[in-house]
Amino acid sequence: MNFLKDHPFAVEAHFDSSLVLTFAVPKEQLQDLIPTCLELDTFQDKWAFIAIAMVQTKGLRPKGFPRFMGNDFFLIGYRVFVRYTNRAGKRLRGLYIIKSQTDKKKMELMGNIFTHYNYTTTDIEQTIENELRMIRSNQSKFEILIEQTEDEIKIPENSPFTDWKDARKFAGPLPHTFTVNEKDQTILTILGVRQNWKPEPVKVKSYHFDFLNHLNLQGIVLANAFEIKNIPYYWEKGRKESWK
Repeated sequence: MNFLKDHPFAVEAHFDSSLVLTFAVPKEQLQDLIPTCLELDTFQDKWAFIAIAMVQTKGLRPKGFPRFMGNDFFLIGYRVFVRYTNRAGKRLRGLYIIKSQTDKKKMELMGNIFTHYNYTTTDIEQTIENELRMIRSNQSKFEILIEQTEDEIKIPENSPFTDWKDARKFAGPLPHTFTVNEKDQTILTILGVRQNWKPEPVKVKSYHFDFLNHLNLQGIVLANAFEIKNIPYYWEKGRKESWK
């Protein structure tokens, strides 16, 4: 029944919010995290990137099903920015997922039947107080503090980007997501389709991710942080091909 994990049907949802923090790391630090058929998507041939996406979905369901049959989930994905050259010779930009979480057991169960993302369930707490928005998890030991401001937001300190134009090129999610089976040398590509995609910079006051700390990455810095709101989104049925 493993074929069920290959995204056998399209899925749609409404993104109430998608908050993505992207971290720059010297490329040598991330090479071992990705399969050999993928290459790191780099900036200035020096920096590779790992993103943490936190998405509040509404009405997630198989595409074409009525909205009342959908479910609302909070999804978290830890992803590496990569490129893949397919059998047709087209070079695709996308993401390779190294960890996935959700706030509900139902999503963990269904997600692990129909995807290879290996979802686990964790607690999520969100609060807003005095213009500060907090997202945290006691179980997963992470916390992000966002300052909600109308002032101009600057690029994070120590970011390799000098302007938001370059930073937006590494604002997830990217169009493609890749799942690799190195045993049978196949790659599964899932295309995400979106509308009105205009990521807006956010000001990160502080952050802590236990998962990132456990990766023992040297020289990691926050490169950018963006959020989009109220976006219809869907994922196409997965497409599998041999990469050798």
